[in-house]
Amino acid sequence: MRILAAVVDEYIVTGEPVGSKAIMKYVGASSATIRNEMAELEKQGYLEQPHTSAGRIPTYNGYRLYVDRLIKTDPLSSEEKILLDSMIPKDEFSEEGIVKSATNALAELTKSATFVSSESPTFSVISKVEVIPTGKRMYVLLLIASNGRIKNRTCRLEIDLTQEHLDYFSNFLKENLEGVPLNLLSEEMLSKLETALGTYLLTLSPLVQSVFDMTREITKHEVDVAGVGNLLLRSEIDKNEVISFLDHREDIRSLIDSSFSGIHVMFSDEDDGFVIGNSSIISSEFSKNGIVAGHLGLIGPMRIDYKKVIPYVEYFAEKISELLSEDDAPALDNKNDGSEE
Repeated sequence: MRILAAVVDEYIVTGEPVGSKAIMKYVGASSATIRNEMAELEKQGYLEQPHTSAGRIPTYNGYRLYVDRLIKTDPLSSEEKILLDSMIPKDEFSEEGIVKSATNALAELTKSATFVSSESPTFSVISKVEVIPTGKRMYVLLLIASNGRIKNRTCRLEIDLTQEHLDYFSNFLKENLEGVPLNLLSEEMLSKLETALGTYLLTLSPLVQSVFDMTREITKHEVDVAGVGNLLLRSEIDKNEVISFLDHREDIRSLIDSSFSGIHVMFSDEDDGFVIGNSSIISSEFSKNGIVAGHLGLIGPMRIDYKKVIPYVEYFAEKISELLSEDDAPALDNKNDGSEE
């Protein structure tokens, strides 16, 4: 086990086949003993010899055993944590902004591609919808879901709404949308609600459409990716496979098993769903108020420094969970999540 761990550690650093002499600095054994043990590890499928006269490199099984049982990651120092904290702007209040900052920072630190995938709020319902006048023919719609997500959108209408319009629309929203599960909001339901507006159809239908647009934003499951250029610089990664991955990024959701908690490491040899060969995925879930909200991870070559990158993934996942769960997060999110329509 110690020799296998030493071979993996040395190969990660050098990228070259590892010989017995290189391992002597890791373990207290003779070169002959190490050669014998490496030959046995090769028989068991944990190492392979790319050339007859060369040293050995880890196989997929060797990496799996290394990650599952042999790796010893070093805890982050206080200085490193301060650096990582600084990479998420203190004035970034929106949930999307927090997660995006962490994803970009992880890509920069690890020189890998990184991704974030949000969990589906299947059981969430609309808790509240408000319309707030902000200027001439300008109105802000605020939507709060039971899972804590908040969306707002600025709408420009053709006319100024009277107080009668606002009162009617407020009651209309309470009667028809509050308490409705997000996953039940369909185009058919939108059409029925617009019909139900009656004489207010032309005036208020843009606001109803905006409410539906916000619910789609909450329930959509896009996988956001950063740092793809890092993979293109890796000689051991097929560039065409990286490009294909961008077209099939949603497939990564099927590789993330929600039954795992904490750090989860997967290798391309384990699943045909991997688009990029000779690669690994390191991911961790993050949560909001104790409920799993998504997964943050990186995609890199199989020969990646697991000791170094795993603590980064863990820390950023914990940091995202902490920031999303802060008591004042909803109010802050309200200030920065708007878009004009």
